[in-house]
Amino acid sequence: MYDICTIGHITLDKVVTAQSVKYMPGGTSFYFSKALRQFDVRYMLVTALAEKESHIVAGLREENIEVFSQNSPFTVYFENIYSANQDHREQNVLHKAAPFTVAQMPAIEAKYFHLGPLLSDDITVDLIKMLAGKGKVSLDIQGYLRYVKDQKVLYKDWEDKKEALPYIHVLKANEFEMEVVAGTSDVIEGAKYLANLGVKEVIITLGSKGSLIYKNDHFYQIPAYKPTDVVDATGCGDTYMAGYLSQRVKGAGVQEAGEFGAAMATLKIQSSGPFSGDAEMVQEVLQYGECDREMIAQAIF
Repeated sequence: MYDICTIGHITLDKVVTAQSVKYMPGGTSFYFSKALRQFDVRYMLVTALAEKESHIVAGLREENIEVFSQNSPFTVYFENIYSANQDHREQNVLHKAAPFTVAQMPAIEAKYFHLGPLLSDDITVDLIKMLAGKGKVSLDIQGYLRYVKDQKVLYKDWEDKKEALPYIHVLKANEFEMEVVAGTSDVIEGAKYLANLGVKEVIITLGSKGSLIYKNDHFYQIPAYKPTDVVDATGCGDTYMAGYLSQRVKGAGVQEAGEFGAAMATLKIQSSGPFSGDAEMVQEVLQYGECDREMIAQAIF
């Protein structure tokens, strides 16, 4: 029995910022996995990539991350282009990978299954339903809203949301993704819409303003901690969710887990590549970090 099992593709990422152009592995599953490697969590990654990129999985295993990797003709190849405002990015896709299905899923038991689809056909709805019968399903919704046209990543509503969302315990979306799936830019209304479709814990991330979590008709306002420098926002949402679920699985409340995830995201944005800190560093941010709790309230109400 694992505490958390993540399912999602590892990607090849080209990250373009105002400061640099870098090439690195990426994807929800990669950033989430790397974020937890220094934490006391029983963890497993299920991924798929081409044989020529198997060194990425080997590197994760060298860091004592358990990985089940299925073969794919291609590894997903993303290009992420950030403007000066790193809350926003442009994306291109050069290759797609084989989807995850019930038949290909190994016999794994976990308290939380965190799903990180990168494109709309990555993870089947049947697999979501099967996993929900084994544990709590957590979903980063971004991939289900994406499709590729002429290598450009475009967004549209998730056709299967009414069938799938009743099986989702925790859902994370940013402001833009919430608007695509809920049809409103109002964070309160968007969170309620997703909850009404069956989601038990709705997390709406608001970038530098913080995040909002809706559970059992109650809104939790999670502040953002001010970074010493903004270097690379890629993987911040994945790092946040790694922090959040690592605390929830240990019995932490929503507010405590949300602030832990926010502190991890702040540490992540201060450097390029995945989160490389530990629980002690996160506690230092929580204790001494600067945050504006009024900012999240103003962003919502």
